[in-house]
Amino acid sequence: MLLIVPADPLRPRRPDEHFAPEAHAARDAGVEVAVVDHDALARGDDVARAVSRVSAEGVAVYRGWMLRSERYAAFAAALARRGVVLRTTGEQYRRGHELPGWYPDLAELTPRSAWTVGTGRGDFDRARDALGGGAAVLRDFSKSMKHHWHEAAYIPDLDDGDAAWRVASRFLDLRGDDLVGGLVLRTFERFATAEVRTWWVDGVCVLSGAHPDSPHDTPPEAFDPRTVGASVAALGLPFVTVDLALRADGVWRIVELGDGQVSDRPSTVAPAAFVGALFGPAT
Repeated sequence: MLLIVPADPLRPRRPDEHFAPEAHAARDAGVEVAVVDHDALARGDDVARAVSRVSAEGVAVYRGWMLRSERYAAFAAALARRGVVLRTTGEQYRRGHELPGWYPDLAELTPRSAWTVGTGRGDFDRARDALGGGAAVLRDFSKSMKHHWHEAAYIPDLDDGDAAWRVASRFLDLRGDDLVGGLVLRTFERFATAEVRTWWVDGVCVLSGAHPDSPHDTPPEAFDPRTVGASVAALGLPFVTVDLALRADGVWRIVELGDGQVSDRPSTVAPAAFVGALFGPAT
């Protein structure tokens, strides 16, 4: 197994500082590490050069910054030409990274959602009508702007179309060229706990702990990721994260599912423990 991480932009032979602890832990565990030029991958202008430092062959896992699904697919194809097979295929990455890919299979376990194909007011209003009234949270296919909660994420009343569109317009301004897919509206649910991030390899939960946004909030003692295990396993995705929170009525809900390769590791999870969960015990 090979671990691939982004290169440091200033020292291209070394791992990016953010992923260096995982790279070092992987090497200590006997896992080979290679670096790629993330900026070139994100631009998509010279993918062959971006992966030119990957010399080993075999099955690989990427741990790095988010890539658009089409860029990830090009990344996977460029590696395949070098004899490297990403454990997560391009189609699997899209299903885990973009909400429309996983939502239909988990609809009973996560807030009700509707989304657009375009980003115009008409598209938005059709999604708003489909979801119905009440409060909602806005995002795109892969990311919200929850740190801009009141101006670009939270919609108090979907029936107020003009006010809802002002939130959507601000969201579009903030996301700009980084927008992925269309606009997603999700029914607002009130949670009683911070989010818990769980990591799943081949449908098995290998690690659970705090969410990166609240790294010191440990999961409640009663938390059991197996409550969603069968549904997550049925997705058939090789490496994903599932973020859960306890709703005010005592029901655990899936807040987000993401591709594990581009999901952040909370600072309170030791790199060695993370690598051990992902690759198995040290060799």
